[in-house]
Amino acid sequence: MAGYDLCRPGGTGCFALVNTGGTAVFSQNKLLTTIAYRIDCQPTFAVEGSIFNAGAAVQWLREGLQLIDNANATAGLAAAANTESQIYLVPAFTGLGAPHWDREARGAIFGLTRDTGPAEIARATLEAVCYQTRDLFVAMARDGTDPPNAIRVDGGFAANDWAMQFLADILDLIVE
Repeated sequence: MAGYDLCRPGGTGCFALVNTGGTAVFSQNKLLTTIAYRIDCQPTFAVEGSIFNAGAAVQWLREGLQLIDNANATAGLAAAANTESQIYLVPAFTGLGAPHWDREARGAIFGLTRDTGPAEIARATLEAVCYQTRDLFVAMARDGTDPPNAIRVDGGFAANDWAMQFLADILDLIVE
């Protein structure tokens, strides 16, 4: 089964990684080629892309804006958000990672109205991480990687049922 991994290993960002086997695929879409692992001196390669501010975006909701008490609160807020609102967040607090690689980019919120509240901003934050993940998957597909059957997610983001469902919906994949 082909699968991509999306992880948040203790930091504030995350990455997507797809195993390319014994072949090093050199990206034409601004992704990184890496050795995923080595067994008996035989390397297995992967293509990888990084999202700089995944966990940091939720942390910003908690510590910067003080909209939530804990990260788990984002799922309930996102579910309660007005589905008609079209709020978009670009969480480029420290620039954008792959496939954009723009260290000068800065965050922005678009579509604010007087009806925008904490729920809509929380939803836009979760959606932003999922959309950035989709950007990585599109770049990986353009590089000719096998289409995945599933995505495996770990770290704090994996505990957010709303975000996992949104990710599954926009990628049209099973999220494990």
